Amino acid sequence: MIARVGDVVIGVTREVGGIGVLMLQVLRALLPWPSMDARELWRNLYRMGVKSLPIILATAFFSGAILVVQSGIFVRRFGAEGLLGWATGYSTFREIGPILIALMFSGRVGSNNTAELGTMTITEQIDGLRALAIDPIRYLIVPRVTAMMVMLFALTVFGDFVAILGGALLGQVVVGVDTSVFWHSLFSNLGTWDLVHGLVKSVFFGLVISLTSCYFGISVRGGAVGVGRAVNASVVASAIGIMVTDCLLTLLMK
Repeated sequence: MIARVGDVVIGVTREVGGIGVLMLQVLRALLPWPSMDARELWRNLYRMGVKSLPIILATAFFSGAILVVQSGIFVRRFGAEGLLGWATGYSTFREIGPILIALMFSGRVGSNNTAELGTMTITEQIDGLRALAIDPIRYLIVPRVTAMMVMLFALTVFGDFVAILGGALLGQVVVGVDTSVFWHSLFSNLGTWDLVHGLVKSVFFGLVISLTSCYFGISVRGGAVGVGRAVNASVVASAIGIMVTDCLLTLLMK
């Protein structure tokens, strides 16, 4: 048992260290600015952000709606209709919105990124870039890290708005709280910092997802089976990283 625990600790430490080294390589590749391929950046912005918009908006809408439906029982029991907008906005802006969107983003974009880089690794395309004197970190990794951070931030903005809209609509239809009461409660009790709090988290979540997915992609071993294992490890590690980062940022920004 001690040996198994030791193996797990060593493995986790190795992966965390590898991700940390990759982050330092990305930071070094950013200098001098700008140092990334613009066409690769725009391609990643489109396929990671724009193509993710429908599923993100659908997730956000139903998340806000479910939140209102679940809290509607207590709203009617205690006559707290005036707090429904505040409760929905507070939980959505600070926690539910950024976390759910990040998890969906990780499942769709992060896993695809790992599979793509993993395939390039086992087919020696990345070695081919090095043979052509092209830095794979600067050409492949930096645009992906930048695109994921930027687009997750933008998707969180859109997702928060749609989640609040879904909560307002379901609040009137199911709970019976007029939309004017909902919006007044929202704007009267929430400040700009509540929105900024979640958006700051989304940037760090994007950094975690991008570094994790890129690391497991370029460190693939074992052919096609290794790619599958890397994708699975990437999604799991990203989810854990999101939760740990959320906890740390919540403590720092409380």
